[in-house]
Amino acid sequence: MQEMSRKNQHFTDSVIRRMTRISLECGAINLAQGFPDFDPPKAMLDRLNEVSYQGPHQYPITMGAPNFREALARKCGRFMGRKLDPNTEMVVTIGSTEAMVDTIFALTNPGDKIAMFSPYFENYRAQAILAQCEPVFIPLVPPTFDFDPNVLEDAFKQGLKAILICNPSNPSGKVFTYDELKLIADLCIKYDVYAIMDEVYEHIIYEGHKHTYMNSLPGMWERTVSCSSLSKTYSITGWRLGYAIAPQHIMDRIKQYHDFNTVGAASPLMEAAVVGLDMPDSYYEEFGAHYAHMKKLFTEGLDRIGIPYTDPQGAYFVLADISPYLKKGQSDVEFCEDLARKVGVGAVPGSSFFSEKGVNNIIRLHFAKLDTTLNEALDRLSHIQEKLF
Repeated sequence: MQEMSRKNQHFTDSVIRRMTRISLECGAINLAQGFPDFDPPKAMLDRLNEVSYQGPHQYPITMGAPNFREALARKCGRFMGRKLDPNTEMVVTIGSTEAMVDTIFALTNPGDKIAMFSPYFENYRAQAILAQCEPVFIPLVPPTFDFDPNVLEDAFKQGLKAILICNPSNPSGKVFTYDELKLIADLCIKYDVYAIMDEVYEHIIYEGHKHTYMNSLPGMWERTVSCSSLSKTYSITGWRLGYAIAPQHIMDRIKQYHDFNTVGAASPLMEAAVVGLDMPDSYYEEFGAHYAHMKKLFTEGLDRIGIPYTDPQGAYFVLADISPYLKKGQSDVEFCEDLARKVGVGAVPGSSFFSEKGVNNIIRLHFAKLDTTLNEALDRLSHIQEKLF
């Protein structure tokens, strides 16, 4: 038989999703894949119940149902501080993953270079490779995950086509400051580079930090694509409703790829989600307070157990140091499999996020869970020493 594609020789299956499968197999609490175990807003569920009988149930307009895009333009425009055109400056996608893929294909040609900060969400490297681009990694230095401005500019000097930034960052929890984004923006303008922003955690920001939209900075609207989704903000990761926002000259290209990548997002789910997009500011305040509570509960529990971790500024992950629990010669992947099967908690090995070689002592845990789930997970983790040795 003929040889199949060589592209997937450069990456494995998703380690995150693999750990979900292992967690399911052995009954572990899944703190690996980042999805909540609590319900979406009641208004959205009530509307979904109505829509299940009333419709729509057929193909939508490929770029997204008009009323959904109009609501999305209102909501995003309010937070970005910009009036958005729902017809020319946005497209609705199958989650933010598709938005990222469409954007990368729309902006790049084979052989182009895409910069990304390390640690990075595992999808990014695979997406760049599938587009036949070369990833260029810029290290974020723990525990605060700052970057060296000189190392950053050295990456730009390599002839980048785009830089991909997750803000707030998965997995590090870093929230880029205004000054950091301004520095990146100035380099984008100086070296004529596009900014691809993954902003799915934009509303999960902890005290003392603030989310800044890259496309709001001077000179950046023209060269920025903001990719996001409703998954995290409304606890509907399974609805797969994402979007990209960009100026028309970029959006026209993204829509071309979207047209042939998928027929469109699910009509009934877009209809039900409109009420979520029209939520008042008080919803986002309560949402943020809930996440602050979950973070406090989980991190205080880790403190009691004595598991070291980095304190996230945003998103809902911690990177925990497992050095005290690693057996000689054991990889972090093997450790996470043991953790799931013997301790009953699913986690993600940190090596899947770092471009740097030799990172073997970090795991990612998420805390977007009910109090009862987090307390049970912490109780299991409190027995980590006896269960693993």
